[in-house]
Amino acid sequence: MAVTSIKIDLIGENQSLKARAYEALKSAITNMNIYDADAQLKLDERDLSARFGISRTPLREALAQLDQEGLVKVVARRGIFIVRKTKAEVLDMITVWAALEGMAARLACSAASADDIAALHRLVDDYGQDEVAMRLGEYSDANITFHQAILSLSGNPLIQGIADSLFLHVRAIRNRTIIEQDRAKRSVADHKEIIEALEARDPDRAERLVREHTMKLRDHVERFVDID
Repeated sequence: MAVTSIKIDLIGENQSLKARAYEALKSAITNMNIYDADAQLKLDERDLSARFGISRTPLREALAQLDQEGLVKVVARRGIFIVRKTKAEVLDMITVWAALEGMAARLACSAASADDIAALHRLVDDYGQDEVAMRLGEYSDANITFHQAILSLSGNPLIQGIADSLFLHVRAIRNRTIIEQDRAKRSVADHKEIIEALEARDPDRAERLVREHTMKLRDHVERFVDID
C-alpha cells in the first residue's frame, strides 16, 4: 500500500517568503488525508526547504505559525509532525460539525436561492447506486464539496468560520471512511433526501437529515476506525 505523503505545490512570488511558505504548507496539509493508516506525518525541514527553493529561516517562521495554530507540532530534537487528533477528539469534532451543518441546513431553507439549492444536484445525481463504488475518488471530492456547500448556503459566515477550524480533520476522516461499509452508497441516498428537504423549504426535516447524516459518520468512526 502506498504511503500517503505531503504534496507540495510551487509557491507564488507576490508575498513574503514566510507567508508564501505558510500558505503552501497549510494548503498541502489540508489536502492530505492525515488519518490514512499509512499517512507520513513527519516533515523534513531540509527537504521542504529544497522543494520550496527557499532558505530555512522563512520556512521555520511558517512552521512556527502552523505550530501555533495546531496544525503541526515542532518537537525539540525529534522533528516536525503534522498533528493528528485522538479518536475522542475526532468524535467530538464530528459531533460539533453535525450541529453546525444541521443549523446551516435550517438557515439555507430560507436564505438560499432556488438556483443555489439546485446546484447541489450536480454533486449527487451523477453518482448512481451501482456506479459510485467505481468512482470513489471522484465521489469523495464531491461529498466534501456537498457539505461545504450546505454551510455556505446558510449565509452565516460565523458558522462557516467555526466549521473551517474543524475542516482539516473532518474532511480527512470522511475521505478515509467513504470506502468502508458501503458508506458511499448510503451517502448518495442521504444527500438526495437532504436536497429534497431543502427544495421543499422544510427547515425541520433538512436540519434533522443533515445532523443524522453526520452522526452516522460519528457512529462509524466510533465502531470501526482506529486512530493512533
